[in-house]
Amino acid sequence: MTAEEPVPYRDTSLSTDRRVADLLERMTLTEKVAQLTSISPTSISGFNAEGGALIDDGTFDADLAREVFADGVGHVTRIGGGPSLEPERAAEVTEEIQSILVEETRLGIPAVPHEECLSGYMGPDGTTYPQAIGMASTWDPELVEGMTERIREQLLAIGSAHALSPVLDIARDPRWGRTEETFGEDPQLVAEMASAYVRGLQGDEPSEGISATVKHFAGHGLGEGGKNRPTVHVGERELREVHLYPFEVAVREEGVESLMNAYHDIDGVPCAADRELLTEILREEWDFDGTVVSDYFSVIHLITEHGVAETDEEAAIQALSAGIDVELPKIDCYDTLVEAVEEGRISEAVVDTAVRRVLRQKFEKGLFEEHGADPDEAAAAFGPDANREYARRMARESVTLLKNDGTLPLAQSDSVALIGPKADAPTGQLGDYAYAAHYPDEESNRDIVTVRDAFESRLGDAVTYTEGCTTSGPSTDDIDEAVAVASDSDVVVACVGARSALALSGDVDARADQPYLPTSGEGADVTDLSLPGVQNELLEAVHETGTPLVVVVVSGKPHSITWADDHAAAVVHAWLPGEEGGNGILDVLTGDHNPSGRLPISVPKSVGQLPVYYSRRPNSRDERHVYTDSDPLYSFGYGLSYTDFEYGDLELSETDVGPAGTITATVTVRNTGDRAGHEVVQLYVSEEEPSLVRPVQELVGFERIHLEPDESVRVAFDLSVTQLASHDRHLDLVVEPGPFEVRVGRAADAIEAAETVEVVGDRYEVPNTGRSYTTERSVERE
Repeated sequence: MTAEEPVPYRDTSLSTDRRVADLLERMTLTEKVAQLTSISPTSISGFNAEGGALIDDGTFDADLAREVFADGVGHVTRIGGGPSLEPERAAEVTEEIQSILVEETRLGIPAVPHEECLSGYMGPDGTTYPQAIGMASTWDPELVEGMTERIREQLLAIGSAHALSPVLDIARDPRWGRTEETFGEDPQLVAEMASAYVRGLQGDEPSEGISATVKHFAGHGLGEGGKNRPTVHVGERELREVHLYPFEVAVREEGVESLMNAYHDIDGVPCAADRELLTEILREEWDFDGTVVSDYFSVIHLITEHGVAETDEEAAIQALSAGIDVELPKIDCYDTLVEAVEEGRISEAVVDTAVRRVLRQKFEKGLFEEHGADPDEAAAAFGPDANREYARRMARESVTLLKNDGTLPLAQSDSVALIGPKADAPTGQLGDYAYAAHYPDEESNRDIVTVRDAFESRLGDAVTYTEGCTTSGPSTDDIDEAVAVASDSDVVVACVGARSALALSGDVDARADQPYLPTSGEGADVTDLSLPGVQNELLEAVHETGTPLVVVVVSGKPHSITWADDHAAAVVHAWLPGEEGGNGILDVLTGDHNPSGRLPISVPKSVGQLPVYYSRRPNSRDERHVYTDSDPLYSFGYGLSYTDFEYGDLELSETDVGPAGTITATVTVRNTGDRAGHEVVQLYVSEEEPSLVRPVQELVGFERIHLEPDESVRVAFDLSVTQLASHDRHLDLVVEPGPFEVRVGRAADAIEAAETVEVVGDRYEVPNTGRSYTTERSVERE
């Protein structure tokens, strides 16, 4: 090799595997272990570091960085979002960090900077879109993909390469505060929305995109008592068919580049130390070749929460051996791996396996060639108007109309009493992982348009606003003022719901008196699904005036709103609609946008009914409590429009089909009203003679269509019979012969047409790579 020739790992003409092998061969054990660690710029730890911060009040400590990064590092945690740096400054600091790593360390290995972006980049000036549960209510994967393409642009502009999103947990217990972070209760809907999220974020080539991280692997929505992080009780069949399914789709179909473990244990085994999950299923069955990163602090939780390890070293050995490649968000345990290898408690080969994955990501992302960021590009990507129209579109398309007696859409001549604690609450429109909600004391250039802002901007003096009551707490002092305003108006619009955040008061006894207590979001788990505080009393009081009442629920979870369903003129669920939420909500209320949202999760009548998800098994669905049936108040897939749609007969291309075949299900849908609008055509399947107890029906496909008045379309679904597969007594994935009813409808409880297909032949064991996950859809306009 001549002096001018690059060392192999720097030679871009070589394969990634060759470059990884060459670099790994040159590394010391300490340098290898450093690649499995992360550094938080706001809290330094590990490798005998004395502590401190790399970034303090926007100032970067380059000397400390040289000390901390002397042996390299795997990830740098939230350079922009953690210390609240403006985008231009985040780009500058990222450039400085990467320059130190590339130019001043022995091997010049860049870091993977990562950020959070559940509803948009969680840092100053990032555009904030609807929370994930609102995204799911659009039933529009293409819309979500367009959103994450825009998030990708902002993350790349500050030098990030990796994002800790999306959440693929299945939410079937809305007591759980993180329900809002999910795409709902159904594995098929979650899989398709998450796949779109991953596509938009990662792009067509690894070097052009941001590594998506699917989380939390696995079953995180099943916590005992509807709480965050406790033990999960689930059988392997349900775990595979429901909770692992979206992850399998993301890995096998979308090539997701990263995965994050869950906090809890399943039947006594913490997910952070579960080799069966993180290696046998994920890598050996599904062929995942990306990186597994720990959920924040989950390695040390093997000591502090689970008690299965006594020392940092034991925790590190368990996590790495199970399959966690990188410890986030900072070094708590993994620096002990050097000594563990040297003393023979874990093989260096195990370390090498994880290091190869980390290095492969860095090569594939092109970080060795383009590792920094340009402050000018960051400024251009983050202007105050960046992506606002797209955020507004997402907001209005997520709004779901649940009840309407004709009061909506509002007439231009109406005088409106606007009341409720969510009508003028900017951060109250945001999810728990939105920057302004996560860091409420920090500044941003993003203007959050509230419902009040939108009403007063467009309707002016026709609107009279008063809060009426706070989100939580017992005070009814301001209800009388709301009643007076309602009495003098043509219609009341009451914006109610739960506040979403992460921070809770340490004084449990004082929480009942707090006026704006978080009852949604991470760690904000509840035992009551009623509207918090005295919000229902507010609704009842203004209803007594006789003025028509429109209830707008602005919340990240379903609430038990049976009173509103019985008494209000209209009920709307707006979820957590993001920075343009006020405009999006008003677009729907005034009819500028025909409501098109559909529920991604069933709404219970009461907390005691739970569970009410649509795909329960028959004995769960059919049994009832003494005073309450088992039907939800509003079912999965439900949502009204200002127009009407008529379904024709369902036609199947085959009535008999082999177990590896395909059938086409076709239905005609016509807009019979006088307004253009969206309909979401939903395809369900029910196995009629199963050998094991199966769900009453399961979603297998859907198509969102837009129809002008009197327009008709033919919607065709190409359904692979392998989508009807289930796990048998031996947990083999098989298609059983027998009858299956194929159903099409507007909601899980509103089936418009059904036909039966017979799967003929022998029991068919689906090959490991022979499964279809989504129906191909086509729309023909008549």
